[in-house]
Amino acid sequence: MTAAQPESGLLAPGWTGSPAARATDDDAYLRALLDAEAALTRAQEAVGAAPEGAGAAVTAAACGDFDVRSLAERARGGGNPVIPLIADLTEAAGVEYGPYVHRGATSQDIMDTATMLVAARTLDPVLADLDRVQRALARLAAEHRDTAMPGRTLTQHAVPTTFGLKAAGWRSLVLDARDRITAVRDSLPAQLGGAAGTAAAFTAYGVEDTTALTTAYARELGLVAPLLPWHTLRTPVADLAACLAFTAGALGKLATDVLTLARTEISEIAEVSAGGGGGSSAMPHKANPVRSTLIAAAARRAPQLAATLYGSLVAEDERPAGAWHAEWEPLRDLLRLVGGAARDAAELTAGLRVDPDRMRSGLGLTHGLIVSERLSAELSGLLGRPRARRLLTELSRRAYAENRPLAELLAQEADLKDVDLDELTDPTRYTGSAGALTDRALERR
Repeated sequence: MTAAQPESGLLAPGWTGSPAARATDDDAYLRALLDAEAALTRAQEAVGAAPEGAGAAVTAAACGDFDVRSLAERARGGGNPVIPLIADLTEAAGVEYGPYVHRGATSQDIMDTATMLVAARTLDPVLADLDRVQRALARLAAEHRDTAMPGRTLTQHAVPTTFGLKAAGWRSLVLDARDRITAVRDSLPAQLGGAAGTAAAFTAYGVEDTTALTTAYARELGLVAPLLPWHTLRTPVADLAACLAFTAGALGKLATDVLTLARTEISEIAEVSAGGGGGSSAMPHKANPVRSTLIAAAARRAPQLAATLYGSLVAEDERPAGAWHAEWEPLRDLLRLVGGAARDAAELTAGLRVDPDRMRSGLGLTHGLIVSERLSAELSGLLGRPRARRLLTELSRRAYAENRPLAELLAQEADLKDVDLDELTDPTRYTGSAGALTDRALERR
């Protein structure tokens, strides 16, 4: 096979060099197209619709030299690369077995099947990277089960939480993504319907049971035999769009939190690059969170790509003009983005540095007001709700205005002299069920 001109990935640092990049390049797509064609001949031989030796001959021919660039240029003639490939593979298979190349199929059968093969070959390393991510997050969650930090809502300090619970939440999303991808990966179907989804040509060529042929075809490729041809029933593509976009968003949540918490003025966590990356071209002191940045970029692009794929559900007739053609590039982009993001997330979580002291310092930024919810509940029982609310409102204002701890001001109240204010105003003692929730989340495998 004559290799295509390598795609440099100059503008795609997120996925360049990743397993997904290799699994989705032009050579990989050509390999999938050839695998689909060879498997079809083997399946027809298995059901008695092709002579003995045809499958092996076409499979051997498919391992020959095919010019990707030439195929791409000639694809303009028929609107897809399968048409020129059939001509080349038929010639390579020779006079005796060439007639059994692509017999009974349509271009979309091969293109759709090859697309599912490419997806399967891309999703396998994605799943491996997601497993690395979830294991790293499980370790962080267990290690920091009780590491208190500010909980933030609408960008502001709310009540204390723990880093363990935050990491467990990230892991929960990653496991959700893993489960969705696994379900889709295990259901990727072959496509075999012939010209208009009736498989009529196969019967004309002597196939008595087209369901048996489809089953044999799918088995040859490690794909699932579909209930029906899905030329205009694009559930498999929509399912891929959904699981990939979800995964990009799940990893994007992790990245966005890291970007926030790694800000210079917060510095509760830091992205540590094993390769020493993250530098700035202009500012020598900077250590930019590059992995998180690239993941966040992928998460922003994914929804629009998925939307294009969902648009192909609106496909006319038995085979559409343009709908399936519109899927090819967005799906490849989406596979690449998610593959790169999963790789980056694995690297990010493996080297994530947590600063418990900085988190503890952050808990004091509001002069103790981060536990005002607890104080309101506790003091209402002692002073009555209206009085407790008035007191806390006034002392909160003073704590900010006078730059004094709320506990110090509360200690001046005679009615509170018997209250253990140190315990009551300690943020690390007001993390609710964070520890138990973390434990519960870590039970999930």
